Amino acid sequence: MNRISLAAGTASLLMLLVLAACGDTRTAAPTSDNSTPAAPMTTTDPHSYANFDQVAVSHLSLDIDVDFERSVLDGTASLTLTHHADATELVLDTRDLDIHAVRLDDAKDAVDFTLAPADGYLGAALRIPITSDTRIVHVDYTSQPQAAAVQWLSPQLTSGGEHPFLFTQSQAILARTWVPIQDTPGVRFTYDATVRVPSKLMALMSAENPTEKSADGAYTFSMPQAIPSYLLALAVGDLEFRSIGEDTGVYAEPDVVDAAAWEFADTQDMIDRVEPLYGPYRWGRYDILVLPPSFPFGGMENPRLTFATPTILAGDRSLVALVAHELAHSWSGNLTTNANWNDFWLNEGFTVYLERRIMEEIAGEDYAAMLATLGWQDLDHTLAGLPTRDTHLRLDLAGRDPDDGMTDVAYEKGNFFLRTIEEEVGRERFDAFLRKWFDDNAFKAVTTDGFITAITNDLLSEAEADAIDLTAWIDGPGIPAGAYIPSSDAFTQVDAALTSWQDGTPAAELATDKWTTHEWLHFLRGLPETLDIDQMDQLDQAFGFNATGNSEIKHAWLHHVIANNWEPGYDALERFLIDQGRRKFLKPLYERLATTPDGKDRADKIYEQARGGYHPVSVGTIDTILGWQG
Repeated sequence: MNRISLAAGTASLLMLLVLAACGDTRTAAPTSDNSTPAAPMTTTDPHSYANFDQVAVSHLSLDIDVDFERSVLDGTASLTLTHHADATELVLDTRDLDIHAVRLDDAKDAVDFTLAPADGYLGAALRIPITSDTRIVHVDYTSQPQAAAVQWLSPQLTSGGEHPFLFTQSQAILARTWVPIQDTPGVRFTYDATVRVPSKLMALMSAENPTEKSADGAYTFSMPQAIPSYLLALAVGDLEFRSIGEDTGVYAEPDVVDAAAWEFADTQDMIDRVEPLYGPYRWGRYDILVLPPSFPFGGMENPRLTFATPTILAGDRSLVALVAHELAHSWSGNLTTNANWNDFWLNEGFTVYLERRIMEEIAGEDYAAMLATLGWQDLDHTLAGLPTRDTHLRLDLAGRDPDDGMTDVAYEKGNFFLRTIEEEVGRERFDAFLRKWFDDNAFKAVTTDGFITAITNDLLSEAEADAIDLTAWIDGPGIPAGAYIPSSDAFTQVDAALTSWQDGTPAAELATDKWTTHEWLHFLRGLPETLDIDQMDQLDQAFGFNATGNSEIKHAWLHHVIANNWEPGYDALERFLIDQGRRKFLKPLYERLATTPDGKDRADKIYEQARGGYHPVSVGTIDTILGWQG
């Protein structure tokens, strides 16, 4: 997740290693760098047209203008190549890009290229003829206003209300909608960029970033560590910076930045605590950008600059496990990356495991146990609604959008698989294995088969492997027998309070003063599915669920509002669905509304108001749920 201008050389050894078995190679002279990636462990990706077994991008130089009037990015992507001497073409991924011209190296004249017909979410293959001497390909292009990675926000959709905002979301295969690139996690490249924006705005990327606005609106970026395409990121808006540690800080709109800096004050402590466990943080700085509410995810682990939703600004630091999660990606995912999206669990399962270890270091075992128990509940709910094939850790997503694999299976089943291994071998041995895994695979793409080889060679005895049953976890459905199942003493007390309330104790008399967000979530999840009006009234009067500013608690409460058709809660539901665009919250609420005719009618009316403020990622999901077209 970092870029700096070491030109082509930093990542060029990537494809030297990939192509060495194929014969002679041509590349720019390599430059020494400790992030030089090794070869991917696979040379195919069902979600990319790129011919990276023959030609790979080792460096990207991006020169673009951000045009808010037309809602387009306009400029040139210059791609430095490493390739087999016999390679005759470069194949790039594009989707909804207007390709104007292609030039090779220093030539002024354009060459012919072929843009294949578009194929849904995969987009269109851009085929460019090259020779054995071709080092750099320049592609002049313009994105389209509907580019799925890019959201263009009017001033009314920002916190400040005075300036427009732009941000990108490249994961999983949306980088191709704003840059012509080999859009696969199996290829890593360094990059530099020049970005021109309106003078009152600041541009940021997943790279080395400014802390002050440029007077002329021109910004330059560099990133020396090689990254996969899904970690390319750009944001432009009225932003300010606050330092919150030696190597960490926060960017946000002016009226949000101080609250965000207070909320994330423990970030430097998180970094300091995780490094002794899993090795040094290798990305320079770690900063956080708080985006407008339409951001579709909780966070995105863009190197050097985590993108975060404002819905985690609870005012009490109770939701900062999300920061721990995105920080953990600096080891699992960004440093050691799934080679394709079938092995997504190698990113997210490891990251959830690290997140929980970080939170245990920061807040203690009881706190981490609550997080784990809520995660188990989420996984149990998710598994009940998935087809069997999607409950395996190793997926087969050929012919499907990789977003289909971004479920709690990758996150929580992956985490509990690792937690089960820890229980079998002991924490000390497992920590040593993880440290070696990250060191051995730093700046590399990895596969599930590679993980199996590593864990059987470097950690597990034959008896331990049999006890865990790797095959059942990786290629079997659901949760295998013998899995580690979390428990929480704090939740036992919540269960007692819940029972007391159901037995007649008024809600206001329950001992809830010291409850954290996690205890409230467990309480709300434990309520009966059917509640009468008096019970709903009593709960809201006692605990103020309708008015809470904690998005996690409100989301859990609104499920009961819908399930029990509690009319006083519908204004809060409408505001919640309109005021934020986080897909985690939107999807289940719209799904629940859509189960009844009256609910579907209400959902359609709300969505008609809200849709224009949602990111394309969320729009695609809700369109499908409600049956909207285009």
